[in-house]
Amino acid sequence: MLSCCFLRTCRPVSCPVSKGRPPPPTPRGVSAFGFCRCPQVLFAACELGVFDLLAEAPGPLGSAAVAAHLGISCRGTEQLLDACVLLKLLHVEMRRGEAVYANTELASAYLAGTSPTSQQHMLLYVARTTYLCWAHLAEAVREGKNQYLKAFGVPSEELFSAIYRSEGERLQFLRGLGDVWSVEGRGVLAAFDLSPFPLVCDLGGCSGALAKECTSLYAGCHVTVFDMPDVVQMAKRHFSFPEDGRISFREGGGILVIESLLDADGRGPLTTQLYSLNMLVQTEGCERTPAQYRALLAPAGFHDIQCRRTGGTYDAILARK
Repeated sequence: MLSCCFLRTCRPVSCPVSKGRPPPPTPRGVSAFGFCRCPQVLFAACELGVFDLLAEAPGPLGSAAVAAHLGISCRGTEQLLDACVLLKLLHVEMRRGEAVYANTELASAYLAGTSPTSQQHMLLYVARTTYLCWAHLAEAVREGKNQYLKAFGVPSEELFSAIYRSEGERLQFLRGLGDVWSVEGRGVLAAFDLSPFPLVCDLGGCSGALAKECTSLYAGCHVTVFDMPDVVQMAKRHFSFPEDGRISFREGGGILVIESLLDADGRGPLTTQLYSLNMLVQTEGCERTPAQYRALLAPAGFHDIQCRRTGGTYDAILARK
């Protein structure tokens, strides 16, 4: 039986297509990063609930009404709404001498939380995490490293400690990926005919959003989502799934490496040294010491790395996430 595996990097992506009635067209590559020229205006309007309020209102609202509903200042509200108009996120018209505002079609489709193609969760994640790192872009270019240490006080090798720095931020990130796959998932999964693969493995599948799109598109497939234990438990608590059992979760929390370990000084035992030479002539590989395995596994996010000698030819290394 054939199976297929998804492997993705975790980054905001563009959002031009969806199921059913298509949302308004957006330029190719428009994403949570480049939704408009002044992203802080967009972020503020999302965080304050401007687009949600206007989506739920029976008609356009004046700035005073928006301010009153949201409990924010009248002066700041009017300035923010006018900036959104200039960025083509809101419409404005005059009624009885008062400026009233409404969502544009693009805002209704992508910025209102009730829309099935809303990107609001991803935008808020970008505002609270990604853009704080972008404040240190010059340093990132100069050093060639991520900027989590400067932005959050988290060492660069502990990437997910920043992304998942609280329960709320972890949930925000999972919901943000759900936003992305609600508009991008079907296009990615339909790029190739995956119907010959009834078993699908989604590595780092987070909330299972892409798995949902996959089972919707391919009626005969079953998807297993692998992720870290905390992520899997959160996905089960906060997200719903079809009752047909075609989506399952597994806590991919550890890796067992079976190899022949070199001594700490790298100069024995003899059998392992011979294996290392054999790997050199055949695969350009080598055997390693326990310290070298720890150095390989730690940057990939593994911790609690334990090395055990078995007394036989092969030894075992267990690493957890």
